[in-house]
Amino acid sequence: MKQLLNVKRLSANDEDFEQQLNQLLAWESVSDDKVNDIVTNILADVRENGDDAVVRLTNQFDHTQASTIADLELDQAALQGALDRIPAQEREALTQAAERVRRFHERQAEGSWQYTEDDGTLLGQKVTPLDKVGIYVPGGKASYPSSVLMNAIPAKVAGVSDIIMVVPTPQGELNDLVLAAAALSGVDRVFTIGGAQAVAALAYGTEVIPKVDKITGPGNIFVATAKKAVFGLVGIDMIAGPSEILVVCDGKTDPDWIAMDLFSQAEHDEQAQSILVSPDAEYLERVEQSMNKLISGMERHEIINRSITDRAAFIHVSDLEQAVEVSNRVAPEHLELSVEDPQALVDQVRHAGAIFMGRYTAEALGDYCAGPNHVLPTSGTARFSSPLGVYDFQKRSSLVFFSEQSASTVGGIASVLARGEGLTAHARSAEYRIKD
Repeated sequence: MKQLLNVKRLSANDEDFEQQLNQLLAWESVSDDKVNDIVTNILADVRENGDDAVVRLTNQFDHTQASTIADLELDQAALQGALDRIPAQEREALTQAAERVRRFHERQAEGSWQYTEDDGTLLGQKVTPLDKVGIYVPGGKASYPSSVLMNAIPAKVAGVSDIIMVVPTPQGELNDLVLAAAALSGVDRVFTIGGAQAVAALAYGTEVIPKVDKITGPGNIFVATAKKAVFGLVGIDMIAGPSEILVVCDGKTDPDWIAMDLFSQAEHDEQAQSILVSPDAEYLERVEQSMNKLISGMERHEIINRSITDRAAFIHVSDLEQAVEVSNRVAPEHLELSVEDPQALVDQVRHAGAIFMGRYTAEALGDYCAGPNHVLPTSGTARFSSPLGVYDFQKRSSLVFFSEQSASTVGGIASVLARGEGLTAHARSAEYRIKD
């Protein structure tokens, strides 16, 4: 007999709701000691032995047979060949998605600015792209051409001159869609390496693999642990947790649609989280019925089943305003406002990685081709973090110029404050420029 899904039920009006919600959202992102030890050893090996370590570790973990690092690099002809080789329908879809992502991110690009005060003081901000960026793209069972687009295109729009992509290829198996996406996105160099050794190579540099300024892109626990370890030597985008979605629904959207939206996150992995919030208790039952009807047709039904059983929940609320309050408390990676008038609710949303507005706006569109970035803050970090964007590949330098007159005027202010802090050299440095 087929086992039915039985989704956890919570009520926002229960006295212990906050405790129940905390238990639901709990996820431990810290690697265990064994993972940390493995990653520490790999980082040290690559730092000391460079390309030799990268080749050896890649052969060990990905079961490849490379002799030198040159065997693990793909040239531009290989990328273009993949773009030419994929079916026309896939090439057209990838091209359109790339154009939509590029068009959105071009609006994010910041420019330098400055202004001059009446006394001749010039102040401003100089915006400069990073020189080199490394992007990590999952390979093997999880091959995501969309990750290439979402990481490389904003970097190119920002003006990054060198984008180094690393992608594991277990048993040497290349994914043409991933390589085609690299060609469309303007990736400069591609190395078929993955895991902590790839992160180490990008962070430290080897004889062949360039040292980068920042590493972005998703990976497994070893990749995440390595990124965390090298942060400070290089920049990173984030330490991402499991994928998550929270749907606020008024009870009028086709329950099959909502069931599939919840499945779309659950199929990522067993730790993914799908939450539905609605003031209509009867509708929650209908969505569960839809889930049980539809799950047998899912290729990844076992993963979905585990994710829904362990981490999903239906939360009953009094009204849509309370639904948004619950959402703000969760701060989800993806928020769907599947309601009649999403604009009436969106101003109340304070914390969400991306907000999908209206019944026809499936979160899945955002994963591939809506335009905004799909690299989003997870595990409640939307309270203080933003989606990956052009701004992540730019840095800002302050511009300061004082004229003879303004240096004398402002120098007096600096002198008083510096002496108040007991920093005499600071004060005298400013005082030298004060006119008698």
